[in-house]
Amino acid sequence: MVVFFDPGRMTARLDLEAPAPLSDGQGGAVVEWQARSSLWARIEPVSFVVTETGMARIGTVSHRIWIGFRQGVEPGMRFRKGARLFAIGLVRDPDETARYLVCHCEEEKS
Repeated sequence: MVVFFDPGRMTARLDLEAPAPLSDGQGGAVVEWQARSSLWARIEPVSFVVTETGMARIGTVSHRIWIGFRQGVEPGMRFRKGARLFAIGLVRDPDETARYLVCHCEEEKS
């Protein structure tokens, strides 16, 4: 089944970032994020879950982010839109035609 998607709905400009571990000089590493590319995308909020940890309530917002098909987008990377960060958990080609990718993401607190 071919998915119909209007590319004109890709109105969010995002940076795709990949982790780059750097030595901390003491045998460990710190993660620095490096921008790989800038692209147009559609961000669709999917769900909001509130959990309680101790005395705090924590909310998690999940999103589907549609982008044009490209190689090299994988779980563990993230999208940035200004101060907003979206951790990529799953990447799939919705109709296996290599036209689009749908990235299932959770919004991170920056």
